[in-house]
Amino acid sequence: MAIENITMPQLGESVTEGTISKWLVSPGDHVHKYDPLCEVLTDKVNAEVPSSFEGEIVELIASEDETVAVGEVICTVKTGSSETIARPEAEPGLDPDAAVPEPEAEKGKKVRYSPAVLKLSQEYGIDLNQVKGTGREGRITRKDLLKIIESRGNEAEPAPSKPEPAKPAPSKPAPARHTPPASRPLPVREAGKEDTVIPVTGVRKAIANNMARSKQEIPHAWMMVEADVTNLVRYRDAVKEEFKRREGFNLTYFAFFVKAVARALKEFPALNSTWAGDAIIQKHDVNISIAVAAEDKLYVPVIKHADEKSIKGIAREIAVLAQKARAGKLAPEDMEGGTFTVNNTGSFGSVQSMGIINYPQAAILQVESIVKRPVIMEEGMFAARDIVNLCLSIDHRILDGLVSGRFLKRLKEILEAVTPETAPLY
Repeated sequence: MAIENITMPQLGESVTEGTISKWLVSPGDHVHKYDPLCEVLTDKVNAEVPSSFEGEIVELIASEDETVAVGEVICTVKTGSSETIARPEAEPGLDPDAAVPEPEAEKGKKVRYSPAVLKLSQEYGIDLNQVKGTGREGRITRKDLLKIIESRGNEAEPAPSKPEPAKPAPSKPAPARHTPPASRPLPVREAGKEDTVIPVTGVRKAIANNMARSKQEIPHAWMMVEADVTNLVRYRDAVKEEFKRREGFNLTYFAFFVKAVARALKEFPALNSTWAGDAIIQKHDVNISIAVAAEDKLYVPVIKHADEKSIKGIAREIAVLAQKARAGKLAPEDMEGGTFTVNNTGSFGSVQSMGIINYPQAAILQVESIVKRPVIMEEGMFAARDIVNLCLSIDHRILDGLVSGRFLKRLKEILEAVTPETAPLY
């Protein structure tokens, strides 16, 4: 019989933390191996964390809505025969394992805090001994500290127990410690009576962190070209009804664009790269990330080996991944391995936009709305043509204007030459 730790798994590439959205078990519950323990929310996916052991749940260390770093312990499981497992409430003095659950620690010995709680308490000078936790078994959660920070507003922080040793210069350490928090926006700033306060949690918090990281770390540059996709529009419109009857899902314009991007990336692999500090890694596989909006959330599932798939295969994956994203059913493997992102901003009527790169990729392409425009043809005559703007954001550490411009030029050529012969559906 032993106490085993269940840790926060890495639910996707580049994921460093997850938020416990809901516990599916309670202390004392018996679980089998692979039984779901909790639901976890990250910027990439909603997923259930399975048990790695069979046994009895001893303690839920992380609270609901608490953000936990990958590798941190979220709960403990007592493995072995269920008859020999003693409950924490039953005569703790006689049970050698009773010291394992942390509630005993509240009586003065050792109290465990999550990394997020410790970080906030240090940044804002909060004495955790003075905080009453609202989490499970009285644990202090991140929400408890955010309420304290919100109630303070911009007031100076009190000097509880930690500043006491630094008495030689009481006024100087305070400004030095205040400067970093003051430069960041607080979760809530003096909301008025008519205002609505929306907590930033879960996927929205993860999106905010990732977007801020991308803009702060990656020097973005931007380019745009126009493409005449009249032939593509005629081709797709002529076969879409029959395609839907045969296949059971829609043939969208977006599938043609994803296929064209995959072809261009094989010819210009520099855009299929990632920054690695002292090296640039060119990816062999062409895995296209596609942005899918679901209410107030944004997911970026991946079409693996898009260059090897037909337009029909890509259309099927777009339909399946979009449906899974909107139903909250994306699995970690659906989100991993993306090497280049294509965003269908045109579906919202946008005609020009500047995308934020999906870290750590090298570029993102915004496919804008296809619009009818008068165009002067070779003979000097005007004609109504279907025009689309292709907007490319690049990581200027990896890419320069020359290779990026050539990539866009080639992508434009592929799209303008779409016919049943050059772009077969199957």
